[in-house]
Amino acid sequence: MNATVIRTDGEALAVADELAKQLRRDSALRDRERRLPHAELELFSRSGLWAISVPKAFGGAGVSYVTLAQVIARIAQADGSLGQIPQNHFYALEVLRVNGTPEQQQRLYAEVLAGRRFGNALAELGTKTAHDRSTRLSREGDGYRINGRKFYSTGALYAQRIPTSVIDDDGIQRLAFVPADAPGLQVIDDWSGFGQRTTGSGSVVFDNVWVAAADVVAFQSAFERPTPVGPLAQILHAAIDTGIARAAFEDALHFVRTRSRPWVDSGHDKAVDDPLTLKSFGQLSIRLHASEALLERAGEFLDQAAAATPETAAERVAAASIAVAEARAISTEIALAASTTLFELAGSQATLAEHNLDRHWRNARVHTLHDPVRWKYHAIGNYYLNDVNPPRRGTI
Repeated sequence: MNATVIRTDGEALAVADELAKQLRRDSALRDRERRLPHAELELFSRSGLWAISVPKAFGGAGVSYVTLAQVIARIAQADGSLGQIPQNHFYALEVLRVNGTPEQQQRLYAEVLAGRRFGNALAELGTKTAHDRSTRLSREGDGYRINGRKFYSTGALYAQRIPTSVIDDDGIQRLAFVPADAPGLQVIDDWSGFGQRTTGSGSVVFDNVWVAAADVVAFQSAFERPTPVGPLAQILHAAIDTGIARAAFEDALHFVRTRSRPWVDSGHDKAVDDPLTLKSFGQLSIRLHASEALLERAGEFLDQAAAATPETAAERVAAASIAVAEARAISTEIALAASTTLFELAGSQATLAEHNLDRHWRNARVHTLHDPVRWKYHAIGNYYLNDVNPPRRGTI
């Protein structure tokens, strides 16, 4: 597989804009018919965008977190599912950056630069909490065997490698970069969520799957010390929701301009002159712009955290986590508000299946359940009021 190698932040944003135009064309159809986006993902990965976080030292663009979040938001605006599919790919690359050995980094980054996609097999069903893991990594010779079952495995269906969270013989959590064609590994397309329908977020089963020791990276230590891994995961979720919100807002504007009728009591001949419609669009636009601004601000905080010295790392990672939580909170709210208010403003015609505008709400509702926004407000309030740093994990 050959992929373009992007060199700069500006190039990444320009490529994302051009690609988004192509991905937007059949996004409603793909959602309605659940057409898995194999061809679109080939185009996406060959564009070079899946490699933009590879550090410059290894031949990548090493883009800022600001740029990475904006790229994801622009793709998610075009298609919410396609915006989410690479989320854990970038998460795995961040774990590799902070915990991988130079040899692991060189080899795995080279695969990504060539256009290979990483999926994920992290979460599990049936555990006490969403953070608990039972999938085992057992030593065998110069490698390991993996046994277990995963769910919510976004992107695994389309990946060449599947980074998998496992518990080793010492009870330590690690991340195994398992080849997708490894014997005993089965990816099952059993995702039935009513939103984000083409993300492939179903099951992955490991039946005595062998993995080389060189493909196993330290994972737990990324949260035992201050690193950007947790807030990086979260800012990408905020970017996805912000992109979905922007798509719903733009579709609402278009529908009201071209199809909607004014309410009889407005005293106007056009829906675009209805004063209450104008007020609602004003409220939505302010909240959407706030979400986009907080997303950019969160990226700036993350860039500062990544550049921190050991003496300042704890403080800067905590500040970045809070900035990201703020963006995550407002992006959740505006994604749900814009995708719901769309129908109030556009009217009954907007509910017709031929438009498939309900996909925005379905996508927002499903994706924003990734982790509860109510706990973000708790973490933010505790930080500012009591000087309590947020927990170090991927879902504050």
